[in-house]
Amino acid sequence: KQIPYGRIGLEGSILDLAEGAGLEIDHACGGVCACATCHVKVTQGGSSCSKSTEDEEDQLDSARDVDTDSRLSCQCVPDGTQDLRIV
Repeated sequence: KQIPYGRIGLEGSILDLAEGAGLEIDHACGGVCACATCHVKVTQGGSSCSKSTEDEEDQLDSARDVDTDSRLSCQCVPDGTQDLRIV
């Protein structure tokens, strides 16, 4: 199989990669950055991820337990240079 999968969220996003690997991350809006249900915390390797956009930050404002490691898995695209730890 080829990565990124391009099935859900931004191509190569954490959500896209998880779905392609058979790992489920809740995503009520279908990965279009219209909710915060796919909120995750990138506790390792976050520096290899794309910068968050204003739209992502706006959606995170409605999520619970947000901190500096918080990202929407549909918008966070790692570049593959580091292993990630997601909770």
